Amino acid sequence: MRINTQDYNDVTVVELQGELDGDIGELFRSTITEIIARGKAGVVLDMSGMGFIDSQGLEQLLWARDYCNENRCELRLAGLDENCLKIMEITRLEGEFEHYVELAKAVKSFA
Repeated sequence: MRINTQDYNDVTVVELQGELDGDIGELFRSTITEIIARGKAGVVLDMSGMGFIDSQGLEQLLWARDYCNENRCELRLAGLDENCLKIMEITRLEGEFEHYVELAKAVKSFA
C-alpha cells in the first residue's frame, strides 16, 4: 500500500494505492492525524487505486470518519471501484460515508 497526499486549499486528498488492509494501519492513522493537526477542513480519500478492502481496512475507514468528526473535519470517499463498493454494500457501510465517483466532485463538494 502506498499513500500520497495533495493539498487543495483547505482540503487534502489522500491517494490510496494497493489494498486497504491491516498492514497499512500505522501509516494510514499517522497520515490522517497529521492532516487534522494542520487544521484542514476536509479530507478526501481517493480510492481509485485500490482493488480490495479487508475487515481491518474497513475499521481504518471507520476510525478515520470518527477521528475527522471529533476534530471538526469532514471526510469524503472518491473513486471506489466496483469491488470495493460491493464490499461496502455487503457490510452495510456504504451509507456511513459520503462518496463520489469522481475525485474532482468530491473536492468541490467542500466549496
